Amino acid sequence: MAFASPRRWFTDGFTGLVFSALFLLASISFGRSFFYGAETLVYDASMRQSSREPGNRVAVIAIDDASIDNIGRWPWSRDILAKVINDLAAGGAKVIASTVFVSEPQVDPGLETLAALNAFVDESALAALPADSAAAQDLVTLQAQIQAAVDTLNYDERLVTAIADAGNVVLPMQFTLGRALGQPDGPLPAFVSRNRLPAAPEAPDAGTPPYITSVGVQPPTGQIGEAAAGLGHLTLLTDADGAARFEPLVISHFGDLYPSLSLVIAARSLNLGDGDVRVQPGEGIVAGNLAIRTTPELRMYNNFYPDRGPLPAFQVDSFWDVFTGQITPEKYRDRIVLLGATATGVGDNFVTPVAATTAPVLILAHTVASILNEDFFTRPAWTRTVELGSLALIALYLIVVLPKLGSRVAPLASGIALVAMLVAELALLRTQGIWLQMVVPALFLFGGHVVMTVKRLRVTERMKLSSEADSAESNKMLGLAFQGQGQLDMAFDKFRKCGLSDDMMDVMYNLGLDYERKRQFNKAGAVYEYMAEHNPDYRDLATRLKRSQNLDDTMVFGGATPPGQGSFVLDDGVQKPMLGRYLIEKELGKGAMGVVYLGRDPKINRVVAIKTIPLSDEFDAEELEGAKERFFREAETAGRLNHPDIVTVYDAGEEHDLAYIAMEFLEGDHLTGFTRADNLLPAEQAIELACRMADALAYAHREGVVHRDIKPANIMFNPETNKLKITDFGIARITNSSKTKTGIVLGTPSYMSPEQLAGKNVTGRSDLFSLGVTLYQLLAGQLPFRADSMATLMYKIANEPPTPLSAVRPDLPPSLEKVVSRTLLKDPDERFQSGAELAAALRECVLDVRQSA
Repeated sequence: MAFASPRRWFTDGFTGLVFSALFLLASISFGRSFFYGAETLVYDASMRQSSREPGNRVAVIAIDDASIDNIGRWPWSRDILAKVINDLAAGGAKVIASTVFVSEPQVDPGLETLAALNAFVDESALAALPADSAAAQDLVTLQAQIQAAVDTLNYDERLVTAIADAGNVVLPMQFTLGRALGQPDGPLPAFVSRNRLPAAPEAPDAGTPPYITSVGVQPPTGQIGEAAAGLGHLTLLTDADGAARFEPLVISHFGDLYPSLSLVIAARSLNLGDGDVRVQPGEGIVAGNLAIRTTPELRMYNNFYPDRGPLPAFQVDSFWDVFTGQITPEKYRDRIVLLGATATGVGDNFVTPVAATTAPVLILAHTVASILNEDFFTRPAWTRTVELGSLALIALYLIVVLPKLGSRVAPLASGIALVAMLVAELALLRTQGIWLQMVVPALFLFGGHVVMTVKRLRVTERMKLSSEADSAESNKMLGLAFQGQGQLDMAFDKFRKCGLSDDMMDVMYNLGLDYERKRQFNKAGAVYEYMAEHNPDYRDLATRLKRSQNLDDTMVFGGATPPGQGSFVLDDGVQKPMLGRYLIEKELGKGAMGVVYLGRDPKINRVVAIKTIPLSDEFDAEELEGAKERFFREAETAGRLNHPDIVTVYDAGEEHDLAYIAMEFLEGDHLTGFTRADNLLPAEQAIELACRMADALAYAHREGVVHRDIKPANIMFNPETNKLKITDFGIARITNSSKTKTGIVLGTPSYMSPEQLAGKNVTGRSDLFSLGVTLYQLLAGQLPFRADSMATLMYKIANEPPTPLSAVRPDLPPSLEKVVSRTLLKDPDERFQSGAELAAALRECVLDVRQSA
């Protein structure tokens, strides 16, 4: 075992002392929230990985969005809650608990009017009518009807009756937390006071227990509170990071102890009353034979049960389903039923260790299950002593022990201690339910070890010595390796470190040729200029230098270039330029977004069509990166499509902001040539092609891909082989807006759907609109919407009906016109909803077309 020298021991020990002082000072002064956040990360991770199960004793009936949609906006009339309580009681629920506060009476305006009417009748001259008269009999009938209406509208009374009849309903009350400075304004109602716990015995170590205290209570209304079987506070407290991890099981209100709603529910489910629940200062709470360990202030760190895949931790049913009888009350026999809101906008949600947003009723479910299953965590008083002692021992280790250890022993010793602390925390959490917070000591040890190791190794000096030790031969080998991988810039950097010699001139010349093949003529010129400093007469160096300078001044990727040269220069210097890994054979044509080339993959000798898009020309600098990301994302999506009538995408890449897509090389031409009135396809053939396109789009839409630019120019067709291919999937989505920097519209307005023109989020039904325009043009030889200006055209597409197909082709059957017209409807919901549906409708028209021919 190697040990440090006395001198290094002293200097390293001093470093450990300084670091320990700074770390402890930082943790006390400004790092408290950060360090506690690190502790909670471990705690939450342990919770999410827990294998504990909540059991099936707790069920939740949620006032969810579906319930709000069907019953009406919140809050509801209390007779609705009363009905569900009646049903649950009849079904044999063990305990019924609600998280809905009923602290104010519900007074219907009609109830007051009817009561006033009854009082008026009693005090009027009508009351003096002879009892045996017909008018007196009518008056009695009227008063009975008024009283029946009063009973119907007295929703609070109906809720009181339901709660009293059930006999097992537990309701929440709300405390206002704070430190009391004097005496209460008055005594609490008797129905609240009867829920207080027995007075706790004095703590053996003297001093008042540090309970959470309240200065105010908001109980249910008098009648409702009197009818309830129990009341408990529903006060959710959160940690410093806003997450709910613990439950204050008891709150002290001017010396009286009141239980939480979860504690009351658990006690009632065990057939225990408030008198059977006792507080044991410094230890926790005892309910019957159940011992609940808590912090000294009676906080219980409850367990949160993670969902198991698609199965939620707790059974959650919709209030609407229970209210309407779709779920029978017998389902909840002998179970604890929690009623509460989960609907959007109804109440606040909270972060928990197992979810980013959790409704209070679900937090209550976790808490009740934790109590009944004894799945709770605590921090006994000794944990703080252990944590502070660990910090002291680590400081001693960094100052005294670590400087003595050699470079091999030190990491092993620190690693063992680090793992032991984290394992101890996780083990105590999992097995004993004790949260010993050891992340801060672990960070202290790790940080101290790193600081002292960096000082010991003198990293900066070693890096400098390593840099100076690079040899020319190693740089040359590295440069050749980079060049073989296509990383020419890194190769050039390594070659320059080797200096120039006759041997290196050959290497540099080949590097210049590689730059030319990749059309990086400015960088090729830089290589040739560097070589000319050593030997300007080397081979044809002067000619290549001049040529690279000329091409650098005139070359524009994918755009305008010198006449006859296209976007690539094909001469004696670079017979076959490359784009990515593809050899460029010739130019096939130019489109709105760039040039299409015939290429070949030399590795597998596959002929491909390469479509180029000069992104740097079409997008501003601040939009370029986003455009690249969208381009490759859409190319990847299109590459997943595998359909006989969709062009196959093999590859996508980028060179100098010139993006390209390598795809299947197709024989034939676009359908544009068959949209002229003098060169139309037979109607039956046009319909057959539209069916194939609709089936292909149906497949793409099922795969989550929307084309966004269906038009004849994006559909290849070979009449000789009857092959049809839809091309350019996803090209229309390489920008967020409808135009690029140079004004090119991504998507052709004549074929766009109204929602696409309006800039709305489009679906596959937009593609079906564009397909309808294409089919119309194949049949009629003209577009369904025509105008003299772009603005007028867009207005017609969005607001006016198309020219009827029968007005252009009266020989076609009405059934076909009906199908085409439906594809061109303004509302997407009124069109065909899928390509398969459209294809089926078109195939039914074929017989009518044959008969009309």
